[in-house]
Formats: sequence, C-alpha cells, structure tokens
Amino acid sequence: MNGIMMMCIAIVVLVSAYLFYGKYLEKKWGIDVHAKTPAYELEDGVDYVPADTNVVFGHQFASIAGAGPINGPIQAAMFGWLPVLLWILIGGVFFGAVQDFSAMYASVKNKGKTIGFIIEEYIGKLGKKLFLAFCWLFCILVIAAFADVVAGTFNGFQVDAETGSILATIEANGAVATTSIIFIVEAVALGFIIKYAKLNKWVNTGVALVMLVAAIVLGLMFPMYVSRSVWHIIIFVYIMIACVVPVWALLQPRDYLNSYLLVFMILGAIVGIFVANPQCNLNAFNGFVVNEQAMFPILFVTIACGAVSGFHSLVSSGTASKQIKNEKNMLPVSFGAMLMESMLAVIALIAVASFAQGEAAAQGLVTQPQIFAGAIANFLMKAGLPYSVVFTLINLAVSAFALTSLDSVARIGRISFQEFFVDEDTDMENMSPVIKFVTNKYVATLATLILAYLLAKVGYAEIWPLFGSANQLLSALSLTACAVFLKKTKRQGKMLWIPMFFMMAVTFTALSMTIYKLGVQFLTVGLTLGTSLQLVFAALLLILGVIVAVSGVKKLSQKA
Repeated sequence: MNGIMMMCIAIVVLVSAYLFYGKYLEKKWGIDVHAKTPAYELEDGVDYVPADTNVVFGHQFASIAGAGPINGPIQAAMFGWLPVLLWILIGGVFFGAVQDFSAMYASVKNKGKTIGFIIEEYIGKLGKKLFLAFCWLFCILVIAAFADVVAGTFNGFQVDAETGSILATIEANGAVATTSIIFIVEAVALGFIIKYAKLNKWVNTGVALVMLVAAIVLGLMFPMYVSRSVWHIIIFVYIMIACVVPVWALLQPRDYLNSYLLVFMILGAIVGIFVANPQCNLNAFNGFVVNEQAMFPILFVTIACGAVSGFHSLVSSGTASKQIKNEKNMLPVSFGAMLMESMLAVIALIAVASFAQGEAAAQGLVTQPQIFAGAIANFLMKAGLPYSVVFTLINLAVSAFALTSLDSVARIGRISFQEFFVDEDTDMENMSPVIKFVTNKYVATLATLILAYLLAKVGYAEIWPLFGSANQLLSALSLTACAVFLKKTKRQGKMLWIPMFFMMAVTFTALSMTIYKLGVQFLTVGLTLGTSLQLVFAALLLILGVIVAVSGVKKLSQKA
C-alpha cells in the first residue's frame, strides 16, 4: 500500500458516500426548501443569524476540525494502518456524518433547539436535565484542555524546568500567536463587512483570502513572545467575550477565515501525496493488544473527530443550525463537513505511515502536529517548495484551529448551563429572580469558564485522558436522541441504531476501565489532584450517560 492508493480509496469512498448515502438520507427524512428556517423565524442578531452556505460551512468545519483528526489517527497507528483506515472510512460515513446530519436536521426541525431540548421533547425532562449536565461537564473538560493546549502552543519562551529561567524564545510559537490575534481582529472587520456592506459572496471570499494571507505574513514577520501563564489569562478573557457577542461579529467570520486555511492545508497535503507517493512503512495490523492496550475500545476512543465525535452534534445543533438559511443547506454543511474531516484523518494516517520506525523522532518531530507537518513538508519538498516554510505554515494552520474549537465549545457550554434551568413550558417573561440570574448569559459564561480555568491550571495532560471517552459517549447519547426524534416524527431512523449501540459499548467500557484503573491507584498509592478530578468526572459522566441512554432506549423500544 502506498500514499496514492490510500488517498484514492478515501476519495472514492467519501465522495460516493456524499452522493449516494447522504442524498438517500436527505430524501428519506425529507426537506422543505420553502420552509422558514429558525435562522429567519427566530432571528435575534446574536445566536439566530441567517448566513450563506459557505459561511455556515466555514463555521461548522472550522469548529469541528483542527488537531483532533490529526492527533487521533497518528496515536492509533500503533494498531496498524488497516484498522485505522477502516474505522476512519466506516466510522466517518455511517457514524459521524449520519450523527452530524441527524443532529442538525432534528435541531432545524425543532426551531434550532439543541440536542438537550430535543431530549426533553421526545424523551422527557429528566433526560434533558441529565444530558445538559453531562454536556456542561464535557464542555468544561474540553475548554480546560484546549485552553492549556493553546496557551502552550502560543508560549513564546523555552523555560528551564528546574530553575524556571528563560533559555530561549520560540519563534514558531510566537508567529502562531501573532497570526491568531490578527485573525481575531480581521474577523471582527469581516463580520461588519459581510453584515453591512452587502457585497457579493465572491467579493467577501476575496476579502477573506486577502485577510488570511496578510495575517500569515504579518505573523511570520512579527512573532509575539508572551509566557504560558499570561496566555492562560488572555485566552480566557477572549473566550469570555466570544461567548456573548453576536455570532455575526466574531464566530461566523473568524471560522470563515480559518476554514480557508484548513481547506488549503488539506489541498496542499493531497497534492503533496500525489507528487511524492509516499510508501506505507506501517504494518497493516499489529494485533488486538498493543503496548498493553486493547484495540477495543482504545482505537474507537482515540480516533474521534476523524470518524465520529459527540462534540460535532453540539455544534450542529447548538450554533450552526441557527444560521441555516434553507433546509437544503443542511446536507453539505453537516454531512459534507464531516466527510472532509475524515479526509483530513486519512491524510494524517498517510503522514505517520510515511516515516520509517524512529525516523520522525530522529528529525525532532515529537508531537502529532509536528509529525503531520514534517511529513507534508517532506511531500511538498518534492514539488520544489522549501521544507521550513511549509513546516511552519502547516503548524500554523493546525494551531489556529485549536483556538477556533475552543470558543465554539465555550459558547456551547454557556448555552447548556442556561438551558439546564429552562424547560419547554417555562414562561420566559415571568421567570423568578433566581432563574433570571442563573440564565443570564454573562452569569452562565462566568460559571462555565471559572471552573474551566481552575482545571486548565492543573494541566491538560491530567484531564485529557477523559476527553476521548466523554466525547464518544456524547455521540452515543446524541444518536439516541436523534433516533427517538426520527421515530416519534414517523421518519426512518434505524440507520442510527447500530452506531448508537456500538458507541455505547465502546464508551461504557472505556469509562469503566478508567474508573477501575484510578480506583486501584487510589487504594494503592493515592491520587493527585489531577487524577482525583479524573475519577470524579469519570464517575459522574458514566452515571449520567447510563441514565440518559437507558431512558432513550426505553423510548425507542416503545410502540409508535
């Protein structure tokens, strides 16, 4: 197997999936091109804001993509290239794309409401409360982990671990930081241009591309050197603002800008693969247990974003569904974005497979993004491009998207906190003072971010192990909610059942293994603050997940 063969298989499978399976689902569930979507029906200028297909696609794709589909396949490659490729393609088509489309479809058909409200409507109030509690805990985990990752990526100083003295500046990190800050400023400007100038969408695209190039050039020319601890504060101040400002002013245009960066990165990588035709230096299969880790459930928890990710359902139903102009746009925005992310995951697999054993480490490529960037730079060198420039640009693209996902999940965490205290029948005009206080968007934002900030100070390494399991359990619960919605509304939803039950088996097993491992550690050597938090969060997530899953399955088993 070589890179071109693997790439061709992926392109054929993913394009065919969109043209046939995606269109089949669209026809099976039904869309109304003349229906007034929630973006128009409930337009409020903050969350409900109609946007062109390419703008919403940019938001969806930039929010769900990033480091996830790169890290997962590279980490899981220890099992061999064949199981990784099969899970990316099968999972991406029949699990991930179906989940993302069904979540957006259910939301748009229910006035843009989130999965939590859909659970209340079709499963019950208790299920909704528990699901939203689960979502809020999950979002806190992700915010804490991503904020620490971003702060580390932007950190401009190499520090001596023992003395704390500065050894050197890190130019690549400084360039990434400067570009990201410029992106934010440009996004605000682009948001006002799109909203008030009323230019043709191709003119908007041209403006966005000029801004993108300018940000990259200025970032490379003027790297910003700021310490990790200061970046923690800056990042949390930024996402606090991003959580409450109208989506047209920041979220939409910034994701729009970043989506072009990621698309260009993918296209450049594909060109590099066809030019270099790298050989696959991985074994096809290394066994069901590798390095004392069982392929089930580890493979399916490690590769999340490239195959199926519960976080995607929160974006599909939490933010993107409120921006859909026409129901016909749902398929390309949700199903299409997921398939493109699967393509990125396949590229990551080819990248890691191109290195001989020990070669990446010998070149100083240690982290997954570095391995990915180094491989793509090797490929494009054969097309005549300089290695150092390509390596820096790929690192820049991957790092920029961590921040994109961060403020999207922070907004979703804020919304989950607010929705926890409001039911379908709540009188919004006559709420009690207490409910008014806790559902205030500024209060909800602070409640979410303060706890996330404290967790971030613990360090992402201590809380990251739970992310995969929590993320995949969220996908199982979202699939359950969508399956119940489709059944209750007399639509065919059995194609969700196998993904739903499979993801339940994967995540309940993974969380149980985590709890058992931490429990043994507690009884023998004790737990640190980080591992204690892991144990508490794992137990809470498992309990909440089981209760919501059981409630949903009961509804599915009832006669229509």
